[in-house]
Amino acid sequence: MARFHELTVTDVRKTIRDAVVVSLQPANGGDFDFIQGQYLTFRQKFDGTEVRRSYSICAGKDDGILQVGIKRVEGGAFSTWANEHLTAGMTLEAMPPAGNFHTPITPDVGKNYLGFAGGSGVTPVLSILKTVLMREPASTFTLVYANRGVNTIMFREELEDLKNQYMQRLTVIHILESDAQDIDLFTGRIDGAKCAALFANWIDITSVDTAFICGPEPMMLAIAAALRDHGLTDDQIKFELFASAQPGRLKRKATAAGDAAATKSTEATITMDGAARSFTMDKDQTILDAALSNALDAPYACKAGVCSTCKCKVLEGEVEMVANHALEDYEVAQGFVLSCQSFPISDRVVVDYDQH
Repeated sequence: MARFHELTVTDVRKTIRDAVVVSLQPANGGDFDFIQGQYLTFRQKFDGTEVRRSYSICAGKDDGILQVGIKRVEGGAFSTWANEHLTAGMTLEAMPPAGNFHTPITPDVGKNYLGFAGGSGVTPVLSILKTVLMREPASTFTLVYANRGVNTIMFREELEDLKNQYMQRLTVIHILESDAQDIDLFTGRIDGAKCAALFANWIDITSVDTAFICGPEPMMLAIAAALRDHGLTDDQIKFELFASAQPGRLKRKATAAGDAAATKSTEATITMDGAARSFTMDKDQTILDAALSNALDAPYACKAGVCSTCKCKVLEGEVEMVANHALEDYEVAQGFVLSCQSFPISDRVVVDYDQH
C-alpha cells in the first residue's frame, strides 16, 4: 500500500510567473525511482485541513533528479502556497511515483511519437520526451504545445535547448491563443479543425506510433477524436487528464423509488496492507469514503476519478463507478475500480487495495 514519505526540497525556481519547478530528495534515502510520465501525490495541512494534490514529474529518467512542476491555480491552496512560500530546505510529504501515462522504452526500435499538451499539461510530456530522446536514439518526437501567450509557456528555454540538442529528432509546434504568429495555423485554440490542418500540412499522422495528450478535458477529447478520425487506434492514444470538468464526486443515477430500506446498506470487506476489515456501509457512500470513515488509511488524491491513486480491485459483489478518467479498459475488465467514484450495488462487496 502506498504510504507518504518525507522529501526534502533542494531547489525551487520559477519557470513562468505563476509556476515553479520543485527539486526533491527523499529525506531518508527512500526509493523514489519513477517511470517517465508519472506523478507524485503530496499532502499538506492548511488551517487544520489536510489537502492532497498530485503533480507530474517533469524530469527525464536520465536527469539524475526528481522534479515536479507546480502551476498556481486560482483559489488553489497547495499550488498558491508552493508558489509563494515553498523554499529549499523545507520538507514535503509525498506518495511514491504513480500513474500509467507512459509506454515501454525500446532502445533498439525507432518510433515516431506525437505529444499534445495544454498549459501545465506539458510537465509529464516533458518527462516522456526527454526520456525517449535519450534512451531511444532512433526515435523522433513532435510536441504540439498550446498556451494563451508566449509568457505562459512553461519550460520554454528548456524546450529550446532540447530542440537544439536533438535538431533532427525533436519538433516543437507552439499554438498560441492570443499572440499572433508568422503562420496563422499556429494561432488560436486546438480543436478538431486545427488538428486536421496540422495533419495535412505539418505532421505525418500515418507515421505516428503513439500519441500522448495532457491538458484540459475539452481539448483532450477534441484531439483524441481527431486522432481516431485520422487512423490512430485507442491503444495508440495515451491520456493524462489534468483538471476534470467534474471536480469531486459525480452524482449517482437515480435509484428506483420502490427500493426497500433494507437494501440501502452493504456489508463491506476491505483488504489493505494484508489485513481485511469488515463493516456495514451505506450504498450512497463511496468505497473510499466508507474506508476513511472506518479509520482505514486508504490512498487517495484528487477524489475526482482522475489520478488513479485510489485504485482497488473488486473481488466479490458489484459496484457502480460513476466516473473514470484514469483506468484503462483492460483494468476495468479485470475488476479494478476507482474507489472515490465507486458505490456498492450488491448487498455484499469485497475489495482489495493491495492488488495492482
